[in-house]
Amino acid sequence: MADFRVRVSTEAFGAGTRDKVSVSIVGTREESPPMPLDNLGKEFTADAEEDFQVTLPKDVGQVLLLRVHKAPPARPLLRSLTPDAWFCRWFQLTPPQGGPLLFPCYQWLEGAGSLVLQEGTAKVSRADHHPLLQQQRQEELQARQKMYQWKAYNPGWPHCLDKRTVKDLDLNIKYSTAKNANFYLQAGSAFAEMKIKGLLNRKGLWRSLNEMKRIFNFRKTPAAEHAFEHWQEDAFFASQFLNGLNPVLIHRCHYLPKNFPVTDAMVASVLGPGTSLQAELEKGSLFLVDHSILSGIHTNVINGKPQFSAAPMTLLYQSPGCGPLLPLAIQLSQSPGPNSPIFLPSDDKWDWLLAKTWVRNAEFSFHEALTHLLHSHLLSEVFTLATLRQLPHCHPLFKLLIPHTRYTLHINMLARELLIVPGQVVDRSTGIGIEGFSELIQRNMKQLHYSLLCLPEDIRTRGVEDIPGYYYRDDGMQIWGAVERFVSEIIGIYYPSNESVQDDRELQAWVREIFSKGFLNQESSGIPSSLETREALVQYVTMVIFNCSAKHAAVSAGQFDSCAWMPNLPPSMQLPPPTSKGLATREGFIATLPPVNATCDVIIALWLLSKEPGDRRPLGTYPDEHFTEEAPRRSITAFQSHLAQISRAIQERNRGLVLPYTYLDPPLIENSVSI
Repeated sequence: MADFRVRVSTEAFGAGTRDKVSVSIVGTREESPPMPLDNLGKEFTADAEEDFQVTLPKDVGQVLLLRVHKAPPARPLLRSLTPDAWFCRWFQLTPPQGGPLLFPCYQWLEGAGSLVLQEGTAKVSRADHHPLLQQQRQEELQARQKMYQWKAYNPGWPHCLDKRTVKDLDLNIKYSTAKNANFYLQAGSAFAEMKIKGLLNRKGLWRSLNEMKRIFNFRKTPAAEHAFEHWQEDAFFASQFLNGLNPVLIHRCHYLPKNFPVTDAMVASVLGPGTSLQAELEKGSLFLVDHSILSGIHTNVINGKPQFSAAPMTLLYQSPGCGPLLPLAIQLSQSPGPNSPIFLPSDDKWDWLLAKTWVRNAEFSFHEALTHLLHSHLLSEVFTLATLRQLPHCHPLFKLLIPHTRYTLHINMLARELLIVPGQVVDRSTGIGIEGFSELIQRNMKQLHYSLLCLPEDIRTRGVEDIPGYYYRDDGMQIWGAVERFVSEIIGIYYPSNESVQDDRELQAWVREIFSKGFLNQESSGIPSSLETREALVQYVTMVIFNCSAKHAAVSAGQFDSCAWMPNLPPSMQLPPPTSKGLATREGFIATLPPVNATCDVIIALWLLSKEPGDRRPLGTYPDEHFTEEAPRRSITAFQSHLAQISRAIQERNRGLVLPYTYLDPPLIENSVSI
């Protein structure tokens, strides 16, 4: 006979259970029979910790595993009409001799069933010496690989979760009840407001820029008001390439592309006397934003009317000292000639404003299809699925990464139901539509490189290390450094050598699956299919965490700020790009912009996608304590302290800015892609 004390912690709000719970203790000698956890009352209430005592008929030996069983109560009156769900945080098992053993759980157990838990010490596969522990790792992964399967959603896209709707998801990857309710309440209120204003069903043109102010009052933010006040200014136009919703395209220009024949005479009014294009190229003060990937892209039909797209090139100039970045020239196609003039700041006001607005439309298409959907959402789903399928709960990388996968599968399923399917917002209200989105993703997948996903390499590759006022770079590099330091400490605890990285078959399977399912086995992507060193592992895991958290925040949270005043970020253009100068007018400018209903449709969608619907977990917040050892816990505390220090510096800097850059302030960054 052996007496064990069992302490059980249940999550708050709707996580308790009326079902009967029992445990079996698996030891080195044998497994005990199921022992009920029953104190003759209502056990396992939400946000409670409860103690039980169980007596084993025999000594099971050293404890290896805890098997948890859940079954409906015997009395029919107590049974629920729907399967009862219980979210258990952890079990603590105290044997007759020795200290307590903590078994992290942090899982839903829905209906009748069982799950098996390992003691909380993180272990790579080679550290689990007992055959039963090795068997458990394999069985856990086999079960998860059966539950979370891959499918090809579209040719040339990263693969995704093979489920049809959000209703098919299990509770462990679904939104919480509160988050789900908030999401639909926000959506309902937004649509109701637009309908009351009589805008959602209006298919015609805007009557004037003044009329657009009706929708601008929808949900104003300080950043949106700044865009409204400054959208026509060249300095604000250029600044959005640095700190707007798509701060990833601008790169230093060392030579002018042959298909962008800008001359000294064209730009003399901006450059001023005593210099030339060649001189400024040699100084490194010229920058290029090239939307060539949009060339020839499929365009949509909205309200029965064909839409248009452009593939512009924009040349920018960093004025001396701390002067602003300014646009020098814009060409709206990749083919220069009489029908593709180069637009200049010295042109007529409406010619120049229309050219800049075409660039902003290109930014919308590139950002929504690639920077946001592909690079942030679809790749984060790949990281999430591979983590669930290839790393067992006890693996240190699972414990490290699982907070950064929270709700990602749910929001991506919602996107496949409500955004990127026929009849929904991308189809009915964007200039390139679903087919254009898909074509862009297919094109970009052939170009996508590992360096783009690693911020320090991306900054170096684009040559933008020293351009002033680039807060996305400044804040992003600080956060990358904090994540990298944290990851390095965790890797150092569990991987003593490069050989230990090479020998971890679960880690290698995880990397290989990301390469094959996410990057479609394309060696040209530079994405590793295996990892050989601790240094490579640190960079890879840092890349995953950064892209699932900070990068997504930087390119998602500002969507509404940028589009609330629609002329600053038009989702569609109803007239073709101009082929000559001197013809643009106020009336023609307004006629080029998207219709009223499409404008409202997109603004509602981007407002929803910019706002976390409650139940937030900021970067570095880990209420689910998967790590139980002191060393990783110290690293978590140090990481949180580092992030707090970064936040203080960002807030101090922002106090001196006319337009504060807040998207990468750590308390505002979600741990995962969850909206």
